[in-house]
Amino acid sequence: MAYNHKAELSKPERFVGGHRLCAGCGAGIVCRAMTRALDEGDKAVICNATGCLEVSSFLYPYTAWEDSYIHSAFENAAATCGGVEAAYQVLKRKGKIDGTYKFLTIGGDGGTYDIGFQSLSGAMERGHDMVYFCYDNEAYMNTGIQRSSSTPRFANATTSPVGSASLGKPQGKKDLTEIMAAHHIPYVAQTTFIGNFKDFHEKAHRAIYTPGPAFVNVMAPCPRGWQYPPELLPQLCRLAVESCVWPLYEIIDGEWHLNYEPKKKVPVAEFMKLQGRFRHCFKPGNEWMVEQVQQEVDQRWEKLLSRCV
Repeated sequence: MAYNHKAELSKPERFVGGHRLCAGCGAGIVCRAMTRALDEGDKAVICNATGCLEVSSFLYPYTAWEDSYIHSAFENAAATCGGVEAAYQVLKRKGKIDGTYKFLTIGGDGGTYDIGFQSLSGAMERGHDMVYFCYDNEAYMNTGIQRSSSTPRFANATTSPVGSASLGKPQGKKDLTEIMAAHHIPYVAQTTFIGNFKDFHEKAHRAIYTPGPAFVNVMAPCPRGWQYPPELLPQLCRLAVESCVWPLYEIIDGEWHLNYEPKKKVPVAEFMKLQGRFRHCFKPGNEWMVEQVQQEVDQRWEKLLSRCV
């Protein structure tokens, strides 16, 4: 499917304004782009794990969602979506339901990398025809910016605070995209908000219309947790890609494809220095922290290059 920017923007919004997400939050952009990737005429059921997005987009009786919406607990959004998809398949075989329905689950990193991982893994392994979108803002932002397994090394969070006895989170970030690829599902992708959203749209559409389970991991910065001015959201996403902190790639039926390779890699320091959560890394004597992060990013990038066709 060729991407037509003007045509896509002319589609009716399926995630509308009036929600309570913060200015500069990536989650709302994920929702708009995700639902815009649906073909017109197709219906959708959205299952949403507890988190920032849920409490901000659906406060009964108000909702920002135009499609059917189910709020699940932190731990069971994928299981809920899988159950609805299974019920739909039964009703369709019995001729009791018309139309084309797509089943989308969305959750933050807390409800995806950690609390909801078991149900996510199970839904993917069982082969439900559904897509799980993770808006990855790298911490438990809704409940006070606690660290998650997605939080990167040295990041300042309320449960990995910077001080005399701590230099931020000591562990590295879990590679959930790679873990989902290990489930051998038909489609896995990693993306974020770059340029005219072509990369995001094409991956979202491919995920939704690939038969079987699919997973899309989206870097979705948080202004409060990352400590940046809202207007820097696009720049942060661009620097994450240009520094190879967050590469753009997809895995189609087990075959790895790199979607973008920077002509000249940007130093990871350029990405980190715009975020208050890494401010301590740039104090005199802490240069080794930035160097260590750079080394880890370089190693992961070379490993990814070796896998991609």
